[in-house]
Parts: sequence; C-alpha cells; structure tokens
Amino acid sequence: MIGVLVVDDDFMVARVHRGFVDRVPGFSTVGVAHTGADALESIARLRPDLVLLDIYLPDVSGLEVLRRVRESGDGPDVVAVTAARDVETVRSALHGGVVHYVLKPFTFEVLRDRLERYAAAYSRLPSSGAVGQSEVDELFVALRPPQSVWPKGLTAATADLVAEVMRACAGDLSAAECAEKAGLSRVSTRRYLEHFVATGKAEVRLRYGAAGRPQHRYRWLT
Repeated sequence: MIGVLVVDDDFMVARVHRGFVDRVPGFSTVGVAHTGADALESIARLRPDLVLLDIYLPDVSGLEVLRRVRESGDGPDVVAVTAARDVETVRSALHGGVVHYVLKPFTFEVLRDRLERYAAAYSRLPSSGAVGQSEVDELFVALRPPQSVWPKGLTAATADLVAEVMRACAGDLSAAECAEKAGLSRVSTRRYLEHFVATGKAEVRLRYGAAGRPQHRYRWLT
C-alpha cells in the first residue's frame, strides 16, 4: 500500500482529493494538511510515500515545501496538484523533482492515471542493487502518458464530434449538456471529455452547489 499525504489549503478540495486517492487500488491517504508548516510536520511524522502538494498555501509556497523536502535527502515523492499555470512555477516544480504536475481541478480518472503510472514505474525498480539503462528507460517511459493512443472504447470519429461541440461553446458545458448537443449518451460523452482533460485539450472545473456532489464543467482549451 502506497501512503499518500494530501496537502491543500481548501478543506473541501482536500476532502475530494482524499476521496480520489482512496478509490485507487494500492493507495491510501495517511493524512491531510492545509498549510506548508502542517505539511512539513506531517511528512516528518507520517513518513508518506507520496505527497499530493498544492502550490498555493497560506503560509509558504508549495515550492518552498518541496525545496525543504528535497533538502532532507530522504523525503517522499511529490505530485504537484495546482491551479498554477505560469511557466516559472512549472519549471521550478520540475527542477524540484516532482514526478507529475497535475492542473486543478481534475477528475478522478486523471488522478487515477497518474497514480497508476507512478505505481507501475516504481514497481519496475529493484529494492536494492544496481540497474541498467534499460531499467531506467522503462521507468521514465512508464511515468510518461502515451501520446496519440485512444483508450479502449474511444474512437477518433466520435472524439471529433465531441471536440466540435466543445469548440463551438464560448463557455463551459457539463457532460450532460455536451451529450445532448452531440447526440450521444452522457456516460460516453464524459469518457471523451475526461480523455481531453487528461491530454491537455480541455479543462474541468468543479461547481459546488448548495447540496450534493459538485458538478463537473468542461471547457475547451485548444
């Protein structure tokens, strides 16, 4: 079981992300922190294998938390989960050694994909000893999402139809609204929308209502 610490200053978002993590087989949330100081204390106390680290924290930047974790020399791996899209922040996170950089908000399927790739990549490494170039290459290939490969059950023709509907919309759409315009089922349409989010062609935002689950709203980016 891979232990995960969720770090986010928004209590509701942290709860959602914790629920996402606990739904992925092989992963379990060991703690939640809402500030940089709490994150560092929790890392030292709980010794998680992986941290989902928000960049915008109320006391110190998540990048500063990342720097201090790396200074310790034996800290956990880090996945940046953030709304920060500026190049400087992305570059700093990469230089700091994050294994993935996931833009918020994201769907469960997007996070599941990154976590599963993380688990698959590190399962390829032996617990000790030396590795060859082929083993190292396999690790980095496993971490990197495949390009131009349609998930099982999705087709290019239907994807073009969903993309056309999204491009024609000036704002955002729910999966149900997009499905109605495309003449497809809501379940099928959502699979295409989540694929577009995972490949960076669209983004998803969570709209919280007075009660019930938050609604996913999708917006085309490219």
